[in-house]
Amino acid sequence: MKLTIVGCTGSFPGPGSPASCYLLTADSGGRRWKIILDLGSGALGSLQRYTDLEDIDAIFLSHLHPDHCMDLCGLHVAVHWKPGGWDRGRIPVWGPEATADRLATAYGLELDPGMHEDFDFGSWTVEKPVRVGPFTVTPYAVNHPIEEAYALRVECRQELEDGTVKETVLSYSGDTDSCPALVEAARDADLFLCEAAFQEGRDDAIKDVHLTGKRAGEAAVEAEAKRLLLTHIPVWTDPNTVLSEAKEVFGGGVSVAVAGVHYEL
Repeated sequence: MKLTIVGCTGSFPGPGSPASCYLLTADSGGRRWKIILDLGSGALGSLQRYTDLEDIDAIFLSHLHPDHCMDLCGLHVAVHWKPGGWDRGRIPVWGPEATADRLATAYGLELDPGMHEDFDFGSWTVEKPVRVGPFTVTPYAVNHPIEEAYALRVECRQELEDGTVKETVLSYSGDTDSCPALVEAARDADLFLCEAAFQEGRDDAIKDVHLTGKRAGEAAVEAEAKRLLLTHIPVWTDPNTVLSEAKEVFGGGVSVAVAGVHYEL
């Protein structure tokens, strides 16, 4: 499984990166599968550097703040109005229950049909997995001030050419403060892609919104994750600051997500 950081800036796009968007790719059954975790503001343009939009097999949304979902409006245009027609049918989109209505409202559409002609919407059920090709995605309800917010545990099972089976786990925090469900989502993950939007000594008194680097590191320790990749860092936060905070508590490999970088799991 390969992770591509399409966008990783917190809360709104920065000068060097769109908002949250992550492309996961894996070969299985004689073809290449591609899924997207979040499609935040500014991400759709950058995503096209790494994949044809018609090759997207499914999109999984952690929650409905614009920096995690709003570029679905642009993708709706690409699907609905492509000259000659869209060749792949409706794109499966999994997210909170309000996803279809929220996006239709954002684009100024009537709720019926809204974007249902372009996307096949599915609603999360807590800890109920969704299977797409070699990927199994399980949502965990986490601690963020919106109706529904989820961390996503992505398990990938690939049968290799030599007949062996490779199983890898990527856990994505979405947006959250510390909570038990985040730890469960990240349990024994090969890579824990975790937000660190807040900073100790500046934001740590704010609860139930975001993690600091230290809190992200503490979650990784409790989950016994193998590697920690910090993301969703806003433009007013120095990545080196939250990186140092995480390293003080987590003894495994720690780094900061950078747009355009690929990670092999």
